[in-house]
Amino acid sequence: MIEFNTHINLLPHLPGMHYLEVPQEIVQQLGGKLKLRLHCTVNGSLTFQCGLMALGQGRAYISISKKRMQALGLQCGDQARVKLEKDDSKYGTAVPEEFEELLRQDDEGARRFGLLTAGMQRYIINHVGVVKSTQLRVDRAITLIENLKQLPEGKEEFRAILGLPPR
Repeated sequence: MIEFNTHINLLPHLPGMHYLEVPQEIVQQLGGKLKLRLHCTVNGSLTFQCGLMALGQGRAYISISKKRMQALGLQCGDQARVKLEKDDSKYGTAVPEEFEELLRQDDEGARRFGLLTAGMQRYIINHVGVVKSTQLRVDRAITLIENLKQLPEGKEEFRAILGLPPR
């Protein structure tokens, strides 16, 4: 576990996107790698799963949504206390029960899902998990896995998994 103070800043290349800066020395304490998943606790009250993104000069950042900032009562420029812990979960994000059950029942779907990059897996899991309705999560999970199974291996793109035409 690593704790440090930082500020909430605005990413210049992504208008409206706020972030928590992770200083170079903290990145080094985490092993100097950006490809790891973490649990981030802000001001001791809000914990979420995240990853590090390169900021330059050995620094990194963790994006923080407006919703999370509102829940914390924070604004751009405010100081925050951050606690980081390595996330050793299989996917680095919470997996909806409906999606786990589908993967248990569909061997080919689970195999194809397992071939995807970790980032693509998280994207699909999050796409299923953002809806509140249990039935919609089930429907979404089935649709995504069925679409995935129809694609040639190694040619999976999220738009195609969603059933959308290529751009």
